[in-house]
Amino acid sequence: MESWKQREIPLHLVLRAIERSFDSFEARPRKRSVKTLLYCQEEVEAQFAEWVESRVGANEVEETEESSAHFSASAVSQHLTQKKDALRSLANLNSGSDPQFSETLTRAIDRLTELEHDLAGGGVLNARRLEDSLTSVERMLNDALLSNPRAEVETVTAELKAELKSYRSQMDKPAYEQMLANLLMKRLRDKMGIPRLSLFYL
Repeated sequence: MESWKQREIPLHLVLRAIERSFDSFEARPRKRSVKTLLYCQEEVEAQFAEWVESRVGANEVEETEESSAHFSASAVSQHLTQKKDALRSLANLNSGSDPQFSETLTRAIDRLTELEHDLAGGGVLNARRLEDSLTSVERMLNDALLSNPRAEVETVTAELKAELKSYRSQMDKPAYEQMLANLLMKRLRDKMGIPRLSLFYL
């Protein structure tokens, strides 16, 4: 079987596919644990196929137009509203016990509201620019999670390292560390109830 490196599949696609595979695995627990990265092979291949198809014969301008065409304004607006409502509920729950975290959630809500207003202005939807903005908000939330004592970052990190021990010999150090970081953030988001904002989850 060809390795992912031989196929020259971009690392971000591999990591995205691994995270999605773990989502699927954790949603349907099995008696056997995941032993090798071959468990994720099918999802990696699917992500790679979509990526190749999106890039065939496209320059930067065409990619922007094509990516925007995949997302209708109404779907994006609904996505932003749902995520904003979820964050608002969390902010209300944390307002008394964790005001600093609640303040970060409120800042995220305000930014999503701004993006909603921009979208409602009737301009052309630029999915790439919107995705960059959502990534920035997610980064702010990630930083808040990493500094939140209630997230128990050290404990969760130790648990993940134990679970991923067999992966270290199969991956380059940067890829392993990136996968560990991605899974840590996924575990922390799940623990604290933070939704994903990216259009990838629309």
